[in-house]
Amino acid sequence: MKACVFTLGCKVNEVESASLMRGLEERGFEATDELGYADLYLINTCAVTAEAEHKSRQAVARVRKFNPAAPVVVCGCASQNRPAAFESREGVTFVSGTMRKDRILDLLTERGAVLAEEDVFCELPVPKRNKTRAFLRIQDGCNRFCSYCLIPYLRGRTRSRRAESVLREAVACGAREIVLTGIDISSYRDGDTDLGGLLRMLKEVPARIRLGSLEPCAVTEAFLTAASEAGNVAPHFHLSLQSGSTRVLKAMNRRYTREEYLEACARVFRYFPSAAITTDVIVGFPAETEADFEDSLSIVREAGLAGVHAFPFSAREGTQAAKLKDLPPQVKKERMAQMLAAAAQAEEAYLSRFYGTEETALFEESGGYTGNYIRVFAENAREGGMYRVRLLHRRKDGVAAEIIKEI
Repeated sequence: MKACVFTLGCKVNEVESASLMRGLEERGFEATDELGYADLYLINTCAVTAEAEHKSRQAVARVRKFNPAAPVVVCGCASQNRPAAFESREGVTFVSGTMRKDRILDLLTERGAVLAEEDVFCELPVPKRNKTRAFLRIQDGCNRFCSYCLIPYLRGRTRSRRAESVLREAVACGAREIVLTGIDISSYRDGDTDLGGLLRMLKEVPARIRLGSLEPCAVTEAFLTAASEAGNVAPHFHLSLQSGSTRVLKAMNRRYTREEYLEACARVFRYFPSAAITTDVIVGFPAETEADFEDSLSIVREAGLAGVHAFPFSAREGTQAAKLKDLPPQVKKERMAQMLAAAAQAEEAYLSRFYGTEETALFEESGGYTGNYIRVFAENAREGGMYRVRLLHRRKDGVAAEIIKEI
């Protein structure tokens, strides 16, 4: 029996799908994430945008083209948000949501829909993964309720994995790099152990530790002290911004100001001078004026950002921001073009600091990444190899490098 797990959306979904694949194998299935003929399809959906939710619904038809007779099981954020939209689709036998994904494996032969509530962290089977980079899920849910976001309504309240469980998996996985991921890892707490405390526990793990997205409030002096003293934490911090305007941030319910974001970046650089700070920016939020947008453009330069993921505002039904008057599409399009240009300039300014310097890079199938998340390409680098490299010059999708030695 062959089972195909098809995933849409974020890294958390990808980790959960890899866990479901491992669980399917333990139940006697041959599990794959490559679309093709299978006896069972499991679709892990996304609802972060309306487009993601639309693609999640389309996925049912996509998988059924390979085997129309196979049952289709649906889980994830989109099915949590609109279960009826999946129950009514031909071929779908069972619909779950975001909660208790561990139970899905026991309900594969059931029919109908189960959207369970959950207030504790759900442990899943250890994910299928390679030995190069492992994504390790440490937290789920969110309490922040940003005005544009549905995720707290779909994923539930924040809950954290036991620190001892995180440490056991980190030690056992054997990966050269471990990425700590979750919906809001800034809120991680197991008893007295916060995210900084967790990094102290992981300092003896023989792997580079990389962090998923953080809130600016998370990069306190105490946290950065713990991260720097651990010795194996990658100098790469993805600090969510969303807007450079304090007025817009308030409308977004982001709970920090422009000045506080800049202070957070400055703190990071005091502890990690070569750090890459990357971010997300929403362009064209309903409350955004020209002056507000100029604040977003200027903070990209002022903060010393290494990379910006920019995307236009898209209203999500059920959020507070969806009640606001949207900006004209042309305005958002023009501002997106300006933001992408500013992001490209910021990236080049950051990269130019490192041409001619030596860095440590872990290579995957299509290139490697330094600790500060510079994508590098070098001849004769093998997948899974870690090398000391010299950065040479810019190329379209990264930086050309030469190998100095293998580590």
